[in-house]
Amino acid sequence: MEEQRKLKYISNRVACMWAICVALMVILSSLLFYLAVKGEAPLWFAVLFLVQAVGIFLAGWFWILIPYRRSEKIIRRFVDGYLLYDDVDYDGAVLTPSLHSLMELVDKIVRSPQMMDLNKRQAQYLALQNQINPHFLYNTLESIRGEALIAGLDSVADMTEALAKFFRYTITKVENLVSVEEELDNCENYFWIQKYRFGDRLQLHVKYDPDEWDEIMSCRIPKLTLQPILENSIIHGTELKVGTGNLYIHFERTQDRLLIRISDDGVGMDEETLKKLNRKLGQDVGALTSQEEKQGGIALANVNNRIHLIFGDEYGLHVYSVLQGGTDVEITIPIVTDDRKMKNRSVLP
Repeated sequence: MEEQRKLKYISNRVACMWAICVALMVILSSLLFYLAVKGEAPLWFAVLFLVQAVGIFLAGWFWILIPYRRSEKIIRRFVDGYLLYDDVDYDGAVLTPSLHSLMELVDKIVRSPQMMDLNKRQAQYLALQNQINPHFLYNTLESIRGEALIAGLDSVADMTEALAKFFRYTITKVENLVSVEEELDNCENYFWIQKYRFGDRLQLHVKYDPDEWDEIMSCRIPKLTLQPILENSIIHGTELKVGTGNLYIHFERTQDRLLIRISDDGVGMDEETLKKLNRKLGQDVGALTSQEEKQGGIALANVNNRIHLIFGDEYGLHVYSVLQGGTDVEITIPIVTDDRKMKNRSVLP
């Protein structure tokens, strides 16, 4: 955060200096035209000065301000932890040779086989270590389920079994990418748990083109992409609504993209809150404001940032909402059926 504040401070200073220079040129041009009208200065000199001012403005805009903003974005992403890739376009970015070389050197070290192997070993160790603690949780839930069956409490037993399945998927399953089918099964299991709380007040509808079902189910998406958004729709949408709440998961496949829309007919949000949320989703990884947390910003930003890290900034989330008219969260992900064909494989353990 400190580095980002420094970059923003420097960027603002550059923009202010450029704006001051342009303002001075405009003032001088206006003064010369005033003197020319009074006959105290030649008109051609005022016109020539104005042309020069316009030329300086355009030169500063295209050769200084835009390249500087581009270089600032590259540096900010690098500071945020994004790796540089071979297809990064440095043209038009104001990067000094020494800074360019330094960033490439750090990127080369981070992506070296030794570093990748070390990160992989650490991930494997953490995965094995984290498998120990959940066993106690699963055994406890199984004991509760057994006691419930003995007591004839079938609903408690079913709910405990559903909860155990949910924890196995979220905790024990260590893969970063899963099939849409696995993710949808987890959503339906989560919804089954929520049904014990809301009963018939809550309804889930899954929509898709039957001809594309098999292709859609085989697509790979980040684990826990759908469930957090579904949970967000319940907590901040349908739970606050009087009467029955409907949740919709709609799948659509284009030539190279998978479009998933999670909708609810809940209370929605006002236009200002919606703008702030979408603006936050369009930014790099960062802290959320307290208001965005209240509107479910943490879950949305978490999913959105993971999609950015794995697939790129051109993919992610966008929210549509009308106050008292429900909310739609649209997820855009590239069509990937094989993890080995991913463009940014290096970001995965």
